[in-house]
Amino acid sequence: MKTLFLLALFAPALGAFSSPALAQNGSKILVAYFSWSGNSAALAEQVIAATGADRFEIKTVAPYPNTYDECIDVAKKEQNDNARPAILGGLTDVGRYDVIILCYPNWWGTMPMGVFTFLESYDFSGKTIYPVVTHGGSRFGSSLADIKRLCPNAVVGDGVEVSAFDRNPSNPPTVKTPNSAVTKWLGKLGLNG
Repeated sequence: MKTLFLLALFAPALGAFSSPALAQNGSKILVAYFSWSGNSAALAEQVIAATGADRFEIKTVAPYPNTYDECIDVAKKEQNDNARPAILGGLTDVGRYDVIILCYPNWWGTMPMGVFTFLESYDFSGKTIYPVVTHGGSRFGSSLADIKRLCPNAVVGDGVEVSAFDRNPSNPPTVKTPNSAVTKWLGKLGLNG
């Protein structure tokens, strides 16, 4: 089980994005991301660079352990306890954003619990949320259903995912950026400048 979690923790994946019409009509885009290993952050940075979106890093007040085994143990305990770890900082005006790109790793079959905290902290009614997930074979897991449950008045757009097997062979696995799948996807949407 820990091997599967390792793949889910480090593997790169992508989520769907705003449409070209949204980007061209002046709608504001926010990229909110949680990253332990740096993979989700690297994908978020690529999307931000291509779109000019604003950023918000979802960071827990109590940091996760630096070692993999300890981190996955903490993550599993949080999930079993249905915990909502406190997060640092906050958005002053989520209302100004029309599109939220949510980047996160798949931990134990869904999002890290700090992402649950983030989604429950704001009213995303009327917004479109596009998930970007990094995974090691479990793809979105239950995270899409969880986002829909946590944000019932938002639209959850199609997401894109890239498995660990599409990454650079490294230990720990590291996302190669720019990620070609992200570049292709942004081009299809007309968002790559």
